[in-house]
Amino acid sequence: MKFMSACFLSAVLGGLCTVWLTERTGHDEAIAQVRSGRRGHAFPLTQPEDRFRRSRVPLFDTEGLSTEEAINVDVYEKNNRSVVNITTKGFRADGFFLLGVPTEGSGSGSVIDKAGHILTNLHVIEDARAVQVALFDGKSYDASLVGADAINDVAVLKIDAPQEVLHPVTFGDSGNLQVGMRVFAIGNPFGLERTMTTGIISSLNRSLQIRRNRTIKSIIQIDAAVNPGNSGGPLLDAHGRQIGINTAIASKTGQSAGVGFAIPINIITRVVPELIKHGHVIRPEIGIERIYETGKGLLIAKLTPKGPADQAGLLGPKVERRRRGPFIIETIDRSAADLIVAVDGQKVETVDDFLGQIESKKPGDSVDLSVIREGRRLNIPVTLSGPDRNGTSREPGT
Repeated sequence: MKFMSACFLSAVLGGLCTVWLTERTGHDEAIAQVRSGRRGHAFPLTQPEDRFRRSRVPLFDTEGLSTEEAINVDVYEKNNRSVVNITTKGFRADGFFLLGVPTEGSGSGSVIDKAGHILTNLHVIEDARAVQVALFDGKSYDASLVGADAINDVAVLKIDAPQEVLHPVTFGDSGNLQVGMRVFAIGNPFGLERTMTTGIISSLNRSLQIRRNRTIKSIIQIDAAVNPGNSGGPLLDAHGRQIGINTAIASKTGQSAGVGFAIPINIITRVVPELIKHGHVIRPEIGIERIYETGKGLLIAKLTPKGPADQAGLLGPKVERRRRGPFIIETIDRSAADLIVAVDGQKVETVDDFLGQIESKKPGDSVDLSVIREGRRLNIPVTLSGPDRNGTSREPGT
């Protein structure tokens, strides 16, 4: 009996030692990568249950660097040279005689290629008469505006800097984000260059209304500290890939209150090539003003009268108006609306999926929408039109 108990205890202790050594080996490898400068790849993420198990018993190397600290250091070292400090100068009318008063502003941005293109928010440089971009080495360069997209608050600048001092970021994929994922923000809050803060994704698919009644869709909500000066800077995942642009905060004081917002990178990757090539986004118009995301597809909530979708025969909600005495009662039957499930044979489940398919086309192109109507699947071709009279297109909202 004593022999069996001893064997059992020995087996348990041996198993525990094996687990500790396995985790320790992976941890030391991550630390070694950070120390040696081999940061071609961020420290690989483990499964959620494995991360939870590690967090309960922190592991430290001889210099006191934990696994989470190693990831933080790796993310910063991979990206801090890609973040730029943007300063602007302009004038505003002030006083009884509306005299021009000099103004200054600041923000952040990221290098996106070796040609000197800089990604930032439009509101960072909007109305500026002069823009300067300071790189990680402290040198400043005059910047010119390449293109801007007011709908998504995105702008691309260009500086004439040597390629050896330009370190582009790596774009990630914001389509697979989940609430609770760790994120990192690098920017220049209050002029403090290349400051990093960390937090988690607090929510997804927010709508954010900005100046001039512009609304941005599919916004990422984070709790990482974001302050004035962070606008335009990159939001990064634990692999060091840019997954968004930090653009706004919810605060009564103008300083971080733990609620920040970022534009998803998948929107950026759609519009940036257009901005670099044309200076603006040429959006095809499908004539669907509002859609709802459901678990089975995208339900049409509002069509543009006589727009492409309306003319093609797509159906929105059925609206009935009846008079009861002095009042007019309006009832809306959403079950009568078409449910979009695919575009050109590609399944769509989110607004981002839908916009990605539509915005990959040009005005005049035809798309084949697969819809569910009264339990039957129909394929309806729609010919996309060009921008409206103002030169802009509407994006369907949720």
